[in-house]
Amino acid sequence: MVQKLKEYSWLITMCLLLLLSFKQCGVASTLKSTNKRLEYLSQEISQLRDTVATKEDLEIEGLKAEKRMIQATDRKLLDVRRQTEIEEELKKLDSK
Repeated sequence: MVQKLKEYSWLITMCLLLLLSFKQCGVASTLKSTNKRLEYLSQEISQLRDTVATKEDLEIEGLKAEKRMIQATDRKLLDVRRQTEIEEELKKLDSK
């Protein structure tokens, strides 16, 4: 058995090298497709980043919603103070 392995060692080596080269070709094609997918996802993320509201926009909308809620209720004194605070905060955020 050892004698047969010695005789065909060059053939076994060539087969192993051939298998390794096929594996390397597969890795390269997988890498190319992965790079394309990564590029596509990067573009998608940048588009989403452009459409997402900023923190200031969310603050402004939250304050406006709070003001509408205060105006819809019947409480008076505390709510009038809070309304003026909200208006001042809105002015500060709009001036930025």
